[in-house]
Amino acid sequence: MVVERCGTSAAPLESVLEAPLTDHADDLEELARLRPRPEIRLIAADMDGTLVDDAKQIPEELWPLVDELRARGIAFCPASGRQYHNLVREFGERAGDLVFIADSGAYVLDGAGHEISSDCLGLEAAKRVAAVIRGVPEAGAIVCGKRSAWIERRDGPFVDEVSHYYLKLRLVDDLMQVEDEVLKVAIYDFTSGEHNSAPRLSEFRAGHQVVVSGPHWVDVLSPSASKGRALRQLQAALGATADQTMAFGDFLNDLEMMDAATWSFAVANAHPLLKERARFVAPANNANGVVRTIRAVLGLRAPVSGSRAPSP
Repeated sequence: MVVERCGTSAAPLESVLEAPLTDHADDLEELARLRPRPEIRLIAADMDGTLVDDAKQIPEELWPLVDELRARGIAFCPASGRQYHNLVREFGERAGDLVFIADSGAYVLDGAGHEISSDCLGLEAAKRVAAVIRGVPEAGAIVCGKRSAWIERRDGPFVDEVSHYYLKLRLVDDLMQVEDEVLKVAIYDFTSGEHNSAPRLSEFRAGHQVVVSGPHWVDVLSPSASKGRALRQLQAALGATADQTMAFGDFLNDLEMMDAATWSFAVANAHPLLKERARFVAPANNANGVVRTIRAVLGLRAPVSGSRAPSP
């Protein structure tokens, strides 16, 4: 028996599944019937467009689930383009029990701030990217370093948008003067990251990764940095295999992460290319797809009353 991917390829999972899963977004009943259930040890979930809803809220149902996963020895890993410090703030008192893939895979740390791995872009390359984006009036560059994120564009709408994702953020007069270990350059484009900013960065594609990470976002990273590579490094650190890993995503910076997990899910609202790459489709972010799918696969009942959200 084989389980068809959402794309054209297939992979044998005879030891895990009773019947093939379909690619329908809400087919959780079939997931709940899995026998034997997979031995999951690591779960990685993208944040924006995947775990959080369109109002940027983490579902309340996540908190009791995180507690259950911890009790079962399953590591939960927010895997995001966001800054590490922002992620720690979002998960509050529970952050210490988690591991984090930040900056689109360039930075992996535990909840105590101990670095597991990093893959830096390089300062000079970052400055060249920032210089190009100066010529794109609809966009602004964020130089993302280990110490802080750095911006020079100072109009209110841009600063407000960037502040949602970067807790440690410094406004400087000239990005060419920044000194930091640079993880990536993020570009926020008020029009379209995919169709406006990304084409302007074509000169960097030969030696770097230019990744569309959201409708308005583009990341420029080192040629080897990705969420997929970060997830494999985390698997090695934790002693987990791809067969013991679940991964959830929605956009193009999640592509490689789908390859690193046997249990790879694109949420129903995901980019079409991610749906082709993922093995399964989960319900949409606004339908609490990540939490519902994890419970279905692991056979966990939803609690009658949820645990409280973490304190900041």
